[in-house]
Amino acid sequence: MKKVTAIIRPEKLEELKDALNKRGVHGMTVYEVMGCGSQHGWTEYYRGTEVMLNMIPKVKVELVVNNAQVEGLVKLICEVARTGEVGDGKIFVYPVEECVRIRTGERGVKAV
Repeated sequence: MKKVTAIIRPEKLEELKDALNKRGVHGMTVYEVMGCGSQHGWTEYYRGTEVMLNMIPKVKVELVVNNAQVEGLVKLICEVARTGEVGDGKIFVYPVEECVRIRTGERGVKAV
């Protein structure tokens, strides 16, 4: 099993959810996050002082899938979330040792 974490633009979330649903991927966790990277942010003035705002609002989507689904999932996220502009986001893939469904005690891929 692998955990796929995608940091994307907030306006791409609904489109990604729809694409994942059509692909049969239903379990996900979504967070509102702030971050910075190549996008750099912007400058504003607060009480006459210039302030650099470099924490950009993003959405973090986490999914746990079996190993065979990872490449297709990464490709799908890239297709949906890509605008071609700086700040489209990143995808991280991590190994998952175990998953346990609390309600039934199922383990492994069955629990996902």
